[in-house]
Amino acid sequence: MAKNKGQKTNDSHLKSKPLWAGRLTQGPEEEAFAFQASINIDKRFVFDDIKGSKAHVSMLGRQGIVPKDSAERIALELEKIAGEIKNGKLEIDSRAEDIHTFLETVLTERLGESGKMVHAGRSRNDQTAVDFRLYLKRAVPQLQSQLAATINTLLDTAQLHVTSVMPGYTHLQRAQPVTLGHHITAWCAALERDHSRFRDALARLDECPLGSGALAGSALPLDRKTVAQELGFKRLCINSMDAIADRDFVLELSGACAITMVHLSRFCEDIVLWASEEFKYIELSESWSTGSSIMPQKKNPDFAELIRGKSGRTAGNLVTLLTLLKGLPYAYNKDLQEDKEALFDSMDTLNACLRMFAGMMGSAKFNLKRMKGACSGGFMEATDTAEYLVRKGLPFRAAHGTAALIVRGCIEAGHKNISGLSMVELKKYSKLFEEDIYKAITPAACIKARDLPGGPAPKEVRRQIKILRKKIV
Repeated sequence: MAKNKGQKTNDSHLKSKPLWAGRLTQGPEEEAFAFQASINIDKRFVFDDIKGSKAHVSMLGRQGIVPKDSAERIALELEKIAGEIKNGKLEIDSRAEDIHTFLETVLTERLGESGKMVHAGRSRNDQTAVDFRLYLKRAVPQLQSQLAATINTLLDTAQLHVTSVMPGYTHLQRAQPVTLGHHITAWCAALERDHSRFRDALARLDECPLGSGALAGSALPLDRKTVAQELGFKRLCINSMDAIADRDFVLELSGACAITMVHLSRFCEDIVLWASEEFKYIELSESWSTGSSIMPQKKNPDFAELIRGKSGRTAGNLVTLLTLLKGLPYAYNKDLQEDKEALFDSMDTLNACLRMFAGMMGSAKFNLKRMKGACSGGFMEATDTAEYLVRKGLPFRAAHGTAALIVRGCIEAGHKNISGLSMVELKKYSKLFEEDIYKAITPAACIKARDLPGGPAPKEVRRQIKILRKKIV
């Protein structure tokens, strides 16, 4: 099934027996064969499959399972094949059943019978399992790197706005004054946990299944430990049946992708709201917006909306994988061929969305005047008024009730904030009020006073930013 660039493929290859043919004298028809083939999905593994096969065949030669010179020729030819695929001289034939069949067929075409020695002591089950893990050990760190880059972009913005006052919201109602830096750092705290989830998942999948065979290992004297070390695995899978049946790592990574996408979706919901005429907190660059085919005035936050929408793909992929696995007996079943496409789609989707989100936020401009102005009115200083009374010795529940009565009185009198009341009016509610109340309930003072760990005080947010940067290195 080898196909050199610019050279016609011999159709007779399509009639060659698959690796699993064995006792079967008849194979599926062309449409059915294509239905059960996985080459268009697992071709991502091509270099991982070559890496695994080289380590495996070299071990076979050292152990005397195959002639040492044959093992060396196979390893050299595999290296040559890898180079030809990289430089485009050799194309992967999409009509092959899978990447393993393609590579073994190329070896056999080039080396004759000795090419068939590469598969001694292994099954496509453990071959696929090791390829999958090797691929993820390469791909997940790249995803983590993109996630870290996105976090750093956001932290750069947060650093610039540790004193930029804005409303904080609960129930989408103005709640307490915070800063833009505090809000964006909150996003980063969530994304850092996502970053750690990928790290944890990598640690658990770092097991070598090669040598587990179809499910019960091999009677040949394989040196599994050396192969695992050569492939860069930290340890061997502890049980050969579990090594073949296990797809926990796929679920875990799919879950990590879905959770990260849910975080991005929620952040994008903030952006969509902030970009509206009602909020006007943010102005997205024209390069990260679109217009309308009918309404000339429109500037739509389509990229934010698309990221929000694409979170559904990753949630669906996770459900697909959970459903795929829930009824399968241990160990291998053909159903497991369906595990890769869903995870690949989630990883690709997340990677693209991270790049888009970082680019969109990196060029965004914030209407700081509008944000600060939104802190006036809505009685966002009510909690600080209650805590002022607590510091004066009033029990909190009584202080809370007093502040609530003040708010009600302000509304009835047409005042937009508590500071609109005179000292005489305030003392009607509590004799504990003094002139210092007016300084204590400005938005900036409310923020500065919240300097406990995790709070919005500028000094504290700077500390949070520093911690988060260290965590994602």
